[in-house]
Parts: sequence; C-alpha cells; structure tokens
Amino acid sequence: MSTIIFGGTFDPIHNAHIEMARAAAKQVERPRVLFVPAGTPPHRATVATYDDRLAMVRIACLNEPLFKASNIEESTDKSTDKSYSILTIEKVRLRVGSDPLYFLIGADAFAEIETWHRWREVVEAVEFIVVARPRANYHIPSAAQVCRVSLDLDVSSSQIRKDLASGKSDVAVPGGVLDYIRQNRLYELLP
Repeated sequence: MSTIIFGGTFDPIHNAHIEMARAAAKQVERPRVLFVPAGTPPHRATVATYDDRLAMVRIACLNEPLFKASNIEESTDKSTDKSYSILTIEKVRLRVGSDPLYFLIGADAFAEIETWHRWREVVEAVEFIVVARPRANYHIPSAAQVCRVSLDLDVSSSQIRKDLASGKSDVAVPGGVLDYIRQNRLYELLP
C-alpha cells in the first residue's frame, strides 16, 4: 500500500484539502491518504485546539474510504514539542516499513521547503505530490522527487475562520465539519 502523508494545521479542514487528497490519491497505486493534524506547528499558530482539529479531520474522512485521520502528532507536552515534518515522516516510516511513502503539499509551502527543519532529510525520505494552481512556478531542490498536480482551488482556512467569525454559514467545509464547528462554537470570537 502507498501512504500519502497530508499534514497541516487543518484549522479548519476544508473542501480544497479534500480535493487535493483525492487528486493525490489518483497519482499512486493502492493509495491511503493519512491526514495528520499538526500537534504544535513550528511556523504558525492555531486557533482551534489539537483535539478539535483532529475531530474535524476525522469527520471529514468518514465517507472517504482512502482517507484516514492520524493522531501521530498528538503530544503530551504541546508547549515544547514542535511538529516537524521529518519527525512525522520517521514515525510513519516505522509503521509502513518499505512501502512507498509520499508527502502531499501545496506549492506555496513546497516553495519554502529549504527553510524546514532537517529539510534535506525530508527531501530524501519521501516523494512529493505538489499541488499548484495552473501555470504556477516553484523551485524544486535537486534531490527532490516531485509529482506535479494542477488544481485551481481558491479556499483558505484563514478566510473560512473570518467568514465564520462574521456569522457567515456558507463556507467551504464538509457538512459534518460545519456542524462540529457550530456545536463547539469554534471561530466565533476572533479578533
């Protein structure tokens, strides 16, 4: 089985994340997409708690047989443990053995890969599936193996949070995720 790691803050997970994962799954044989909410992201803060973000990912994966939510980045000490991609890759590699391992990423994040913690090891450890808007250009480090996927998706978690905080309910998240957000009053009181 081929495992595609799809890490992110998923704050909240949205329809573009689902479309990216579906497109990535079409690129490999016998795929499984492992959604990995970041425990403590090193590059950005989150609004929702880890538990809420994991719950939303689990809901989004319910009706997708190739998708699995993972709590691999759950940590007992969220104040000190950073969620570096290489550490996640190493944990997943221990679980999947020698099976093919891919890393799904947007072109904007991939463009910053050389700033990541132990980035050379990340590049050596996985094949990337990079999702970009049509005609997007980005630098590919020489050792990186990259499968390019072109999708025109204009959705962002930050805009969804703003829309929800302003009272909008027509947002691009799976229905069950929107229900969870409402039931738990997430994103209501943003500055």
